[in-house]
Parts: sequence; C-alpha cells; structure tokens
Amino acid sequence: MRTDGSNYKFFQHPDCEYFPCHKIDELTDFNCLFCYCPLYALGSNCGGHFTYTDKGIKNCSACSFPHHREHYDEVLEKLGTLIEQLKLTKI
Repeated sequence: MRTDGSNYKFFQHPDCEYFPCHKIDELTDFNCLFCYCPLYALGSNCGGHFTYTDKGIKNCSACSFPHHREHYDEVLEKLGTLIEQLKLTKI
C-alpha cells in the first residue's frame, strides 16, 4: 500500500482471466485501471506503441503504455487533450 495519497492511481486484478493482457517487465507495477485504453480515440497521438493492420485498424496488442503505474498522470493529461478535441467537434 502506498502512503503518498495516490492509491487511486493504481489498480491490479491478478484474478482476471486476461491478466496480464500485455507483456511488461515488472508485473507488480502492471496497472489494470485503464483496462480498455481511453487513449485509443487519439489515433497516432495516443503516445503508445501501436501498429495498423492491413485493414487500417489500430492494433494496440504490443502497447503497455496505460498499464505502467508511472504513466497515470500522462494518461490523464492526454485525456484532457481528447476532451478538448471533442468539444471542438460539438458531438
């Protein structure tokens, strides 16, 4: 348990049938909080390591960016960017 008041930034579900869903060096730091990547909609600006399939679909299977404990703040910052972009499109 962390004592710096940032416990809300990390969640791990080792009993999940998909855990870990991505390869990561330090399993104790694998963060399940962003199980479905909230940055997917940012396309090439997501900050992760992805490829595109032959059909043009974004493939994030080799990306572990949102699953690193230390990337929580970066994910939130990029979510702010996504929110601003959505405001401009007036969905």
